[in-house]
Amino acid sequence: MLRTFRDTTGKFGVHLLKCHHHHKPVLAIRREDVSVWERRAPLAPKHVKELTNLGYKVLVQPSNRRAIHEKEYIKAGGIIQEDISEASLIVGVKRPPEDKLIPKKNYAFFSHTIKAQEANMSLLDEILRKEIRLIDYEKMVDHRGLRVVAFGQWAGVAGMINILHGMGLRLLALGHHTPFMHIGMAHNYRNSSQAVQAVRDAGYEISLGLMPKSIGPLTFVFTGTGNVSKGAQEVFNELPCEYVEAHELREVSKSGDLRKVYGTVLSRHHHLVRKTDGVYDPEEYDKHPELYTSRFNTDIAPYTTCLINGIYWEQHTPRLLNRYDAKKLLAPVKPSAAATEGCPELPHKLMAICDISADTGGSIEFMTECTSIDSPFCMYDADQHIIHGSVEGSGILMCSIDNLPAQLPIEATEYFGDMLLTYIEEMLLSDGSQPLESQNYSPVVRDAVITSNGSLTDKYKYIQKLRESREYSRSLTRDKKRVLLLGSGYVSGPVIEYLTRDPNVEITAVSPLTLYLRTASIMKEQLGQLTKKYNNVTSVHVDIIKCEDKLSSLVKTHDLVISLLPYSAHPLVAKKCIDSKVNLVTASYLTPAMKELQESVEAAGIMVISEIGLDPGLDHMLAMECIEKAKDVGATVISYTSFCGGLPAPEYSANPLRYKFSWSPQGVLLNTVQSARYLKDGEIINIPAGGALLDSVAVMDFFPGLNLEGFPNRDSTKYAEPYGIQSAHTLIRGTLRYKGYSKAVGGFVKLGLINPDPYPLLSSTAPPITWKELMCKLLGLKPSAESAVLRDAIYNKLEQDNSQLQAVEWLGILEDEPVPIADSIVGALAKHMELKLPFGCSLFLEQPPCSILKMA
Repeated sequence: MLRTFRDTTGKFGVHLLKCHHHHKPVLAIRREDVSVWERRAPLAPKHVKELTNLGYKVLVQPSNRRAIHEKEYIKAGGIIQEDISEASLIVGVKRPPEDKLIPKKNYAFFSHTIKAQEANMSLLDEILRKEIRLIDYEKMVDHRGLRVVAFGQWAGVAGMINILHGMGLRLLALGHHTPFMHIGMAHNYRNSSQAVQAVRDAGYEISLGLMPKSIGPLTFVFTGTGNVSKGAQEVFNELPCEYVEAHELREVSKSGDLRKVYGTVLSRHHHLVRKTDGVYDPEEYDKHPELYTSRFNTDIAPYTTCLINGIYWEQHTPRLLNRYDAKKLLAPVKPSAAATEGCPELPHKLMAICDISADTGGSIEFMTECTSIDSPFCMYDADQHIIHGSVEGSGILMCSIDNLPAQLPIEATEYFGDMLLTYIEEMLLSDGSQPLESQNYSPVVRDAVITSNGSLTDKYKYIQKLRESREYSRSLTRDKKRVLLLGSGYVSGPVIEYLTRDPNVEITAVSPLTLYLRTASIMKEQLGQLTKKYNNVTSVHVDIIKCEDKLSSLVKTHDLVISLLPYSAHPLVAKKCIDSKVNLVTASYLTPAMKELQESVEAAGIMVISEIGLDPGLDHMLAMECIEKAKDVGATVISYTSFCGGLPAPEYSANPLRYKFSWSPQGVLLNTVQSARYLKDGEIINIPAGGALLDSVAVMDFFPGLNLEGFPNRDSTKYAEPYGIQSAHTLIRGTLRYKGYSKAVGGFVKLGLINPDPYPLLSSTAPPITWKELMCKLLGLKPSAESAVLRDAIYNKLEQDNSQLQAVEWLGILEDEPVPIADSIVGALAKHMELKLPFGCSLFLEQPPCSILKMA
């Protein structure tokens, strides 16, 4: 039998095939039923006619949803028929229902199984069980790896129409009527010609100067040079457009002709550069994309009104935009004179993104979910909020529909069928019940066969490995994980609340009685409440100093240890973790004693992570994100300043310290008398311990409304090397407080109340003592001194500072209230202040690190 064919160049040829069939094989076009919007078909009537002219029988399942009427297929020689079991090849666009699959047939459709997509694994299992030969259009590629059967161009056309419609709505929400208001969604038009006419009409109005002047020149950036981008550009070309080079965007975005719109087609060389030297080498990039970064965020995006993204993103390749970029791009621009005269301006340049690739979390990192034809738009704001089904508010208008060609179903069907028809005959002539090796397939089709004869083909056996890997990961997560939490301080509750969100985590919470200044009854009460609240929490009370064996046995039976103990206890805990090869996490600073254990930790093959709280912790992560971003664009860091802290919400800070405790009260107080060290303009500044730190307080004016102050935190200079910023002449990390905190605490320092030295008079074996008696003793007064005498003595000791005296009186330490039992004066003060300054509710302002990075 003679068989005509077309190769990937479109050339015709003839094969002489030996065929044992008495009748020619039958083709079936199944109905699409995966989505209410799916009105496409894999082949149009003209393709059916070509096949029937060759003598093939074509069955077409009836469908009232299909955009091309059944009578057109009948005219072409197709047979409308529900039963398609006679067919040897069944073609569709999207997946069929599992219960409708017919055994031992050839099927061709977009299966979305090649990445072991979980949603379609049951479909794949049924295909394997029924010994179906599955041909996936997505894997039909030529010798260059380019897809030969796709809807890409029409995705671009529909996407561009949609985003112009969306921009009309978005600009109206911002106070601007524009010609885009008369462009509808792509599916509202009978065909693309009608849609293009609407675009053309809008373009005519733009050319007449009817675009509001206050919004400035509009710029459109198209990424990629493939069919998707070309389809979008076809629509764009109907506007009065002018294409400019990438480096010209900045100028035209400011002073371009308002009777035009401007377009830029972006290729890799426009924005990709090697991280080390800023050069682009296409061959190297193909092999090692991880060596490159994108300058889109700095060189292109700030001058782009609308981004039309048509590139496919893979892991390890640079993103166009990430969340940090969005925050910068959404910063409000300074209003011009026109705005002050009542003409609203755009709040920022980048107004809209049409991600036609619909690659969630890909080249547009903050595009984390696709939109739909039903609800095509969402808003993404600088605080990473996604508002669905809206064009109002602040942020970027996002459109990321993953089945765009379905909006122009007739033309998309004809376009797709033109490409698919080239390969239909060889698919038809194969026998799904015979081994794949015996079939006469071209490489394009053979390499797209996912399953055959009940098995995954060799090229796609990796799918099973992916599934097994995922199942193994799940089995690990299904196994109960045991966490040992050492500490019952302020931080323990939130840690427990977070960990218990996973029902597979079991927690043993330990109160180390001898290490805490809080009473055993308070700790037991707190842990008792947590145990009642969470079923998977067990509380244990252990003296870990005296009962090291008990600590060892606890560590051995857990998968992870989280130590929220005082830093002095961490080396002991770390040694137990090394012995039992259990990972350890702490929020404390990395001390020399902990650092000495590094070789032992490495030998044990475990992880011991310090400095993983808020400060230190999150500040490190945000610092590195900021610094690496600077280095990616070739900058040199010359100054790094970072301040952060945990504060009560402003309306709940009405006390002399402007503070409430969110972590160890004694730790908070002792931090104010620590030494500090930082780098300022090339000079190392050392602040001695004992209270001098509070004299180094500076006003923090980056949030004026919060009235903040800050002081240096420990040794900042040691972070120059781990941060990789040895080039910096200024390096300071500091603590944030509300203004007034440092002065109030400075008064306590003057009075000798922040003294960590042992003080036997406060021990449990000493007679009870009141705060008034203690203050008299500290000031050299008789215990029976009058209150007025004590007050005057304190006032003079405070150098007659009224605000400091007010703080002392507010705390009640001039009264006859008993001093708590403690090892030291600061320990007693911490216990006393803990009762005076608790959080009454969860109104807590955790101020993230506010970093100022200067670059050269």
